[in-house]
Amino acid sequence: MIRNTSNGWGSVSRWLHWILALAILAMIGFGWWMNHVPARPDRFFYRSIHADIGYVILLLTVLRLVWRAVNPTPAMPPETSRWQKIAAHVSHGALYLVVILVAMLGWAHSGARTPDYSDFFGLFHVPQFTSPDRAAAGAYEDRHILFAYVLLALIAIHVIAALWHHFIRRDRVVARMVTDDVG
Repeated sequence: MIRNTSNGWGSVSRWLHWILALAILAMIGFGWWMNHVPARPDRFFYRSIHADIGYVILLLTVLRLVWRAVNPTPAMPPETSRWQKIAAHVSHGALYLVVILVAMLGWAHSGARTPDYSDFFGLFHVPQFTSPDRAAAGAYEDRHILFAYVLLALIAIHVIAALWHHFIRRDRVVARMVTDDVG
């Protein structure tokens, strides 16, 4: 099934989930690596690639939110308590919000630095919404890094909750994000 149902996630939702999950984790690791290796002559190249993938993550996140808005969200298992449903909604909302915030702060950093990271894989230039300003670039970068760590913490909570659903509750919540077969 391509679209979501009241019982399970469709293939588009599942693919977007896993592509974004892998890309975001890779970007956090790549970003950490870029900021913890000694200065190198090819540092701009690696930061440009990081920015390009960040633009893709932002676009895919927006597409995922649009897809989610036009598709039903699978219901939680009937035995799920009210506080758990609220926690799930809040944590998912926080994940989307912080992914977008991290990407937007990275984009703001790009436009505020000289030279910027607007050259998208050599294909075209991504419009920048900030102006060159060295102090602002540093502030955007600091916040980008801070919220990347916040995002990492939210991902850890998400994974722990998934493991709890899978191994403790055994309620097939995780299985719905892995396969069409939710029976």
